[in-house]
Amino acid sequence: MNAAATAAAIRAGQLRATEVTEAALADIAARNVRTNAFTEVTAARARAEAAAVDAARAAGRDPGPLAGVPYAVKNLFDLEGVTTLAGAKIERGRPAAARDAFLVQRLRAAGAVCLGALNMDEYAFGFTTENAHDGDCRNPHDPARVAGGSSGGPAVAVADGLVPLTLGSDTNGSIRVPASLCGIFGLKPTYGRLSRQGSYPFVTSLDHLGPFARDVTDLALAYDALQGFDPQDPAQQQRPAEPVAPLLGAGLEGLRIAVADDHFARNGHPEALAAVAVLARALGTTRRVTIPEAARARAAAFLITMAEGGNLHLPDLRARAEDFDPATRDRFLAGALLPATWLVQAQRLRAAYRAVVLAVFETVDVILAPATPFVAPPIGQAMTEIDGRILPIRPNLGVYTQPISCIGLPVLAVPLADPGTAGTPHDLPIGVQLIAAPWREDVLFRVATALERAGICGAPPVPA
Repeated sequence: MNAAATAAAIRAGQLRATEVTEAALADIAARNVRTNAFTEVTAARARAEAAAVDAARAAGRDPGPLAGVPYAVKNLFDLEGVTTLAGAKIERGRPAAARDAFLVQRLRAAGAVCLGALNMDEYAFGFTTENAHDGDCRNPHDPARVAGGSSGGPAVAVADGLVPLTLGSDTNGSIRVPASLCGIFGLKPTYGRLSRQGSYPFVTSLDHLGPFARDVTDLALAYDALQGFDPQDPAQQQRPAEPVAPLLGAGLEGLRIAVADDHFARNGHPEALAAVAVLARALGTTRRVTIPEAARARAAAFLITMAEGGNLHLPDLRARAEDFDPATRDRFLAGALLPATWLVQAQRLRAAYRAVVLAVFETVDVILAPATPFVAPPIGQAMTEIDGRILPIRPNLGVYTQPISCIGLPVLAVPLADPGTAGTPHDLPIGVQLIAAPWREDVLFRVATALERAGICGAPPVPA
């Protein structure tokens, strides 16, 4: 049962939130061992929140639009009374969080029930969720393959049907990459749309937070519940909430949709490009647009990520280098040693690139682009061939997402309902990015809804 149906049944008195919670906790206990999605199960909290939902309904009070819906969060979100690990060994000795993150507070106010924290790449610096401390997070469609990252646990928990909603973060693609590899919907909202207060930072000038779900309706319900101004996040702009759920049936009339070419028409395996073509045919669009300088923008995003990340973790790099995952440590060290002039040049390019891309959106409303360059690779595989070159897998999983992240555009990753239409190896899932201008999440949800209703996009069945 999806989140919308669960909440409706609880609100109507056909189900009790406590029953839903107990069933979800039992399912996690039985099946999490297969994928290692959860790193912390907050059973006592979940039972208390579910009881509060049932009590509110019994007293005639509104239990909220997400009444009794189970959810979980990437373990970089603060949960009151739980130590925020951010996937790292170093954080395990820190005090427990004194209060919930802002977005967790929003979901609780909407009646949702928090079941725990989810696996991720250490300090969110990765695209595979192969975690040296908590163990690898495994793709539910083939446990020998990666989940994607760094929000691998949130994507897997939804794809495997453990919970209908999760929260993740996206700095360079960390929502969109695992959404694509696990075959679910993931939203990276406009930079500044949702508060990041109470989440462990990675790259403050690039970090976004957003939801995962198995269908567009659930994603919209979660996104609408999460909106709200929070002055404690200086990046958040004081804008009124703009609900998208009422717009899901608005259709495509008047929308200008195009396919990204150049950088986004190469750099991947055939299935990645074929997935975009499937969506373009379904939408009846033959228009193509160029996002200029995408490759250089991606390079700038790399430099900014390394520099800000290295600076943030410099004290621990000096004092506790041996406690990092060696791969993460070396990337942070490289960032801490970057020449200042490189960072200045990267920020200049980023600003110029943003202006050029915003000009593209004067003539188009939604751009289609691949989400990942290939389907989920096997855990431990280091290299692959792309366009005749042997390249490392981990950084290149973000080849299509990083150029979009660094300028804060909203993106909705949508999964092909039938991956076989794109010729994916072993029928593994793959997704496509729907990209819009800042603050235009509404058009993304309109396109995603049309594709879902046409049977083109949708989450594959929960694996047996």
